[in-house]
Amino acid sequence: MKKIFLIVLLLVVSRLTAGDDFCGIRNTSFQEGENISFVVFYNVIGMYVNAGEANFSIGLERMNNKTVYHVVGIGNSNPSYDWIFKVRDRYETFFDTSNLQPLKFIRSVDEGGFKHNENVSFNQQTNTAVTSNGSFKVPGCIQDVLSAIYYARNIDYSKYKVDDKIPFSMFLDNEVHNLYIKYEGKEVIKTRYGKFRAIRFKPLLVKGTMFSGGEKMTVWVSDDANHVPLRIESPIVVGSVKVDMMRYRNLRYPLSSNISFH
Repeated sequence: MKKIFLIVLLLVVSRLTAGDDFCGIRNTSFQEGENISFVVFYNVIGMYVNAGEANFSIGLERMNNKTVYHVVGIGNSNPSYDWIFKVRDRYETFFDTSNLQPLKFIRSVDEGGFKHNENVSFNQQTNTAVTSNGSFKVPGCIQDVLSAIYYARNIDYSKYKVDDKIPFSMFLDNEVHNLYIKYEGKEVIKTRYGKFRAIRFKPLLVKGTMFSGGEKMTVWVSDDANHVPLRIESPIVVGSVKVDMMRYRNLRYPLSSNISFH
């Protein structure tokens, strides 16, 4: 159950060593007011149990004379499992509506008694990220771990062939990480919410306390204009996890990929 919320965040975490094709990408997939909730299921003995939830919401604000999207991600372990491993995480990102580049990232985590706070300010003109540990040089089109999710939702997957790798660059824990998404094509999946036409890919993960790294995580997003994350599956150090979208409000477009009743 450790880092339950980070599982959801990493669904599209592939670092963006973004090429010219991605710099200044326009948002066509989400809107202010969108709210999506996920349930995290944990499997260690052949049975999935409800281990926690995560919720993502989008608002609009002004920052540095720019209109920005303010995304808040909150993750909590299921209260009945708090005695085993309590998780209370909050992530925030503020990114430019015109090019989807982050201006500020805030992270406050409390995981099994481990507490960590992070505050990052990004300067697009100087390509720097400033934290309490100093100023770090970053590549153009850098993303934080939360803004990367919304950036990746705007990728035009129709441009890619199966096994193509889409590069990303992401700044986290005072480091720039170079990862990618490997496109695996389209398929129909059945989730706890319903049956969907979906786009499937594998993000390259950085080795950590939960994940061994590599291309072991699989992600499905809706094969419609929203590109809503539908499911994530991944082995972890002990057992495996499955994350399913369970609720949504104020999507930009109808969720036409849902074929449960077609």
